[in-house]
Amino acid sequence: MAVETKFVVVRKGVEKMTFASKKEADAHDKLLDMADAFTDWLLQSEMGMDETQAENLGLYLAEQKETVQHILRTSKLPDPAVVADKTESDAADAKKIRAVKAA
Repeated sequence: MAVETKFVVVRKGVEKMTFASKKEADAHDKLLDMADAFTDWLLQSEMGMDETQAENLGLYLAEQKETVQHILRTSKLPDPAVVADKTESDAADAKKIRAVKAA
């Protein structure tokens, strides 16, 4: 019989994702913290956005952190070739993570 250690990210009492490493679980938890901050900020704005829209946009901004930072630093979109390389690298990393979305 094998023993497996799993790291579960829990938000508001709900299991969000399960990871094989603590490092990846912490990274995902940090992403969710950032998404929550973006969501709260968007809800406080005068844009009249409902909570679902704010949550979706907040999560998207958190997931696209590098692109957002590039735009803020340079006032320009990143080079599509650099974005494609980063996407391929992220896809390879995602295969290594072995994350399982919890119901």
